[in-house]
Amino acid sequence: MKYLLKLGHLLARRHVRYCHQSIYRSNGNPRRVEVDLGEKKLSISTVNFARFADGCAVVQLGDTSVMMTAVSKTKPSPSQFMPLVVDFRQKAAAAGRIPTNHLRRELGTTDAEILISRLIDRSIRPLFPPGYFYDTQIVSNVLAVDGVNSPDVLAVNAASASLALSDIPWNGPIGAVRMGLIGEELLVNPTRAEMASSTLNLVVAGAPSSQVVMIEASAENVLQQDFMRAVKVGVKHTQQIIHAIQQLQRELKITKRTPVKVFTAPADMVEFVQHLASEKIYAVFTNHSHEKISRDEAINKIRLETEEHLREKMPQAEPFDIIESFNVVVKEVFRNLVLNEYMRCDGRELTALRDISCEVDLFKPLHGSALFQRGQTQVLSSVTFDSLESSIKGYISTALSGIKDKNFLLHYEFPPYATNEIGRIGGMSRRELGHGALAEKALTPIIPKDFPFTIRVTAEVLESNGSSSMASACAASLALMDAGVPITSPVAGVAIGLISNPNPTKPTEIQDYRLLTDILGIEDYLGDMDFKMAGTSKGITALQADVKIPGLPLKVVMEAIQHATVAKKEILGIMNTCLATPRPNRKSNGPVQETVQVPVSKRARFVGPGGYNLRRLQAETGVTISQVDEETFSIFAPTPEAMNEAQEFIKELCKDDQEFQLEFGAIYNATITEIRDSGVMVKFYPNMSAVLLHNSQLDHKRISHPSALGLEVGQEIQIKYFGRDPTDGRMRLSRKVLLSPISTHTKTLSEKQSISMESRSSNTTN
Repeated sequence: MKYLLKLGHLLARRHVRYCHQSIYRSNGNPRRVEVDLGEKKLSISTVNFARFADGCAVVQLGDTSVMMTAVSKTKPSPSQFMPLVVDFRQKAAAAGRIPTNHLRRELGTTDAEILISRLIDRSIRPLFPPGYFYDTQIVSNVLAVDGVNSPDVLAVNAASASLALSDIPWNGPIGAVRMGLIGEELLVNPTRAEMASSTLNLVVAGAPSSQVVMIEASAENVLQQDFMRAVKVGVKHTQQIIHAIQQLQRELKITKRTPVKVFTAPADMVEFVQHLASEKIYAVFTNHSHEKISRDEAINKIRLETEEHLREKMPQAEPFDIIESFNVVVKEVFRNLVLNEYMRCDGRELTALRDISCEVDLFKPLHGSALFQRGQTQVLSSVTFDSLESSIKGYISTALSGIKDKNFLLHYEFPPYATNEIGRIGGMSRRELGHGALAEKALTPIIPKDFPFTIRVTAEVLESNGSSSMASACAASLALMDAGVPITSPVAGVAIGLISNPNPTKPTEIQDYRLLTDILGIEDYLGDMDFKMAGTSKGITALQADVKIPGLPLKVVMEAIQHATVAKKEILGIMNTCLATPRPNRKSNGPVQETVQVPVSKRARFVGPGGYNLRRLQAETGVTISQVDEETFSIFAPTPEAMNEAQEFIKELCKDDQEFQLEFGAIYNATITEIRDSGVMVKFYPNMSAVLLHNSQLDHKRISHPSALGLEVGQEIQIKYFGRDPTDGRMRLSRKVLLSPISTHTKTLSEKQSISMESRSSNTTN
C-alpha cells in the first residue's frame, strides 16, 4: 500500500514537471489577441518574459502595459486555507519619472498599491478549486504608463491571463472592465480625462456565462437604474475578454497540473459527525437567545466533544480532516436553516435589520463625534479639521493616476478587542485599509468641494459582529453633520449576504438561493457573498461585492442592489431621528483661518531672515502659515485662542514698522544708523526699518568704504527716493544725484501703510 501511495506521488510530480515544461516551451512562441472594447483595443499577449514562472501575460491598452506572473508551489502548504498572495507595485520608471525620496527608488508599499492588490485578489480567489492549499503568488510589473489609461484594470486581466495560460489549477478565465458614466452615456475603460467628468467609477470582473465575481464602485449619487445598467454592460464586455483568453488557451494547448493532494473532509468522517452533532448544532442555531459570544462558545463546546469522539473512533485521522469535517457539518446545518426554513440564527426575517441606535456630540473637545450601534456592531467616529496644507500629496500616484491631493480622509481602525481577541496593536492591515477606503468612497461625494479645511474622520470599531465598514460610513456621516460640515445629504450603508444551493449537474450554476439583509459575522463567514452598498436617499455612492463561489448570475446581483436600496432608506430614517441635517455652526473650539496682507516692501521683515519669523510664529502659537500670492499669507489656527496668540505676535513683530508714503523723485532727510563696508544704513523716520544706501550711490567718486567721505553714525544727509525695485521690493535710493548744483526741495512725510490682517473664515459654515 505504501509502495502504491509513493508511486502515485511520483507520477503526480512527473505530471507537474511535464506541465511546467510545456508551459516553458509555449512561452517561447508568443501569441497575441485583441479585444474590441468600443473605440479601444485591448491586447493580451504571451511574451518571452519570465519564462521560469508558471504563467506570464502582458495586457496593453493604449500605451499602458502591465505584465503579471503566476507561480504556485507543487507541495501543499501547512496553511488550512488558500495561501494566495497578490503583489501590485507602481513604478515611477513606467511613467518616465524618478522617485523623489532620498534613495531615488521605490520604497514601501503604498495604500493605492495595496488596494489594487486586493482588487486582483478578490477577482481571482473564488475560482481556485476547493481544497487547493498551495502557496500561490501573483506579481505585477507595470511596464509602461501613458498617463491616459489606468493600469489597475489591466492588471486584473493580466492576472487572469497568466493563471489561465499556466498549469496552475484554476477555473477561469475572468475579464474585468471599468465603466464610467457621463450624462446618460456609459463609457468602457474611460481615459483619465473622461474619468474626471464621470459620475461613476465601476470595476466589474466577470466569469464565463455572464456571471459576476467582483464589483468595486464609487459614484456620485448615481441612480439605481443607471448603476444596474452599467453592471450589465460591463459584464457583457468582460465576456469578450474571457473569449480572447480562452482562444489563447486553445492555441497553446494548456494542460493543467493535477495537485498531489486536495484538502477536503473525508465523506465517512462527515457522515459520522452528522450523526453525532448535527442535532446539537441545529439546537444552537435555532436558539435565538444566543448572541455572538455565547453562540460561539456553544458551538465550540460541541466541537470539542465531537473531535474527542472522532479521535477515539478514528485514531489515525489527520487533524485537518477532523476539524474540517466538523466545519462542513456546521456550514451545512446553518445554510439549510436559511434555505429550507427561511430562519436566521438571531430570529430575524431574511430582509430585517438589526436594532439601530445613534448618538452624536459625545465629547465636547472633539470637532465632531458620533456613535453608531447596529446589533452587536458598534463604531465610534470622530471628525478633526486641519489646514489645507495637511492634505495628502503623492508623487508616484500623481504620475500614474493623476490624483494630486485629497483633503478628505477616513481612517478605519479595528482593534482585537472588538471581537474578544488578543492581538498586536500598531500598523494597519490590508483589511483595515480596504474597509476604510470603502467607507471613504461612500462619503467623498457628499463633502463640499470648497470646504476651507482638510477633514480627517476616524472610525473606531468598538464591537464587531458583521458589516463594520458600512457601520463606519453611517457613524462618519453623523459625525460630519455634528461637526457642522455642510454635506449635501446623509449617507448610510448595509451589507447583503447570500446562501445558495449549486446545481448538482452544473456546479457553476445556482439552483436556489436566499438573500440576507444586514448580515451577521457568522452569516458572512458561512455564506457565499458579502455585498456592501452605501448611498444617500437619492442614489448610490459606493458598492463592493466579494463572492466566495465561482460566480453570481446577474439576476442575483440586481436583486441584491434592490434589497440594499430598501434597507439603506430604512437606516437613513433611523439616523435622521438623531440628526437629520448638518449643524448650522461649527463648534466654538474649532479651527480658524484668516489672511494677512503683507506689502511687498514688508515681506522680508514679516518672513524674517531665512523664514525665521514664520518658523518662530508657528512654533510658539501652533498655527500653520502658507503663502497665497505675493502679498497674501493664509494663517490656520487649530483653536481661536491660537489665532489670538498669532495676531498678538504679528502686531508685536510689526508695531515699529509703520511706513510713510514716499513720493517718487522726492528728496528726504535721512539719519545714518550704521556704517558698513558696502554702504550706510539710513532711516527717514525713527520707527522705520533701516535700509542700505550703497557705496555706489554715495558719491560720484568710486569709494571702497563710507568713511572715505567722512560719514558718521547719527549724521543727517539728504537722499533722493526712486521708488522700489519691482523684483524684491527694496528701496532705490541715491545721494550722489544731489551733489550736482541743481536746486532741490526737501519733502515732508505723511500717510502710513502697514501689514493688515483680515478674517477669511469664521466659525460659521460657508
